[in-house]
Amino acid sequence: MSLSRIAKAKIKTKAATLQPRKIEKIIDVSRLERKLEEIMSRDHKEFTVEEKLKALYVLQEIDSNIDKIRTIRGELPMEVADLEDELAGLTTRAEHIQEEVNSLNDQVNRKKQAAKDAKELIKKYEAQQSKVKNNREFDSLNKEIEYQNLEIQLSEKRVKEFAVDVVAKAALHEQTIAILNEKQAILNLKKAELDSIVEETQKEEEQLRKISEKARTIVDERLLAGYNRLRNNTRSGLAVVSIQRDACGGCFNKIPPQRQLDIRQHKKVIVCEHCGRILVDPRISGDDVVAE
Repeated sequence: MSLSRIAKAKIKTKAATLQPRKIEKIIDVSRLERKLEEIMSRDHKEFTVEEKLKALYVLQEIDSNIDKIRTIRGELPMEVADLEDELAGLTTRAEHIQEEVNSLNDQVNRKKQAAKDAKELIKKYEAQQSKVKNNREFDSLNKEIEYQNLEIQLSEKRVKEFAVDVVAKAALHEQTIAILNEKQAILNLKKAELDSIVEETQKEEEQLRKISEKARTIVDERLLAGYNRLRNNTRSGLAVVSIQRDACGGCFNKIPPQRQLDIRQHKKVIVCEHCGRILVDPRISGDDVVAE
């Protein structure tokens, strides 16, 4: 394809047709607050093992709901940041290309002016030739005329070369601007989507953070340290799980009957032999299905 055809070609871009994500009410903050208030009404310094596990499980519920909010947002914050960086790069690129186009146009104008000046000099030298008194002066002027003719040819050649470069750079600039506009449209949609999600979840997240901090004040320090370590080391963020169908609610490995009995008696804190998560029985977690 010739450069002139490139310059005339229309840049086709995909229309941004992103659909906003539907946000549903999935968090009951008031329920968690009631559960926490019930536990906090007791003296946490005199907590039994069962009460310590209840406090820890409520903290897990609160933090899991914060995780839900982050899941709803997904990778949108990172996508928005990446698009902003990409747009900054495209803007800089478009500016540099435009500067190159402007520079090429300046060179075209200079070469055209140089050719015009050379023609004026040729007229001047030709006029002087009719007035010379000897062959030496005539030959000297003739050489100057030949030199100026060469300057004209060189300038015209450079003008053509620069004009071709201008066409190519202009086409590249048009393409870059088209991509820039497309990315900007996508960024605007993603920003609107993120703002909508943040607006709908910000209040709940702030409430959950506050009650999470409050819940941490009544959890046993050693249990809290283990809880934080487990949350950081697990992808799901689950450090405290209940027994579900005779299995660990985190890794789903079977739990022996005797160990399940020990968990239900609440005499000590018991962890899963496979994943290390803290185990509680369904009575503490509030699950409807009780493993037998």
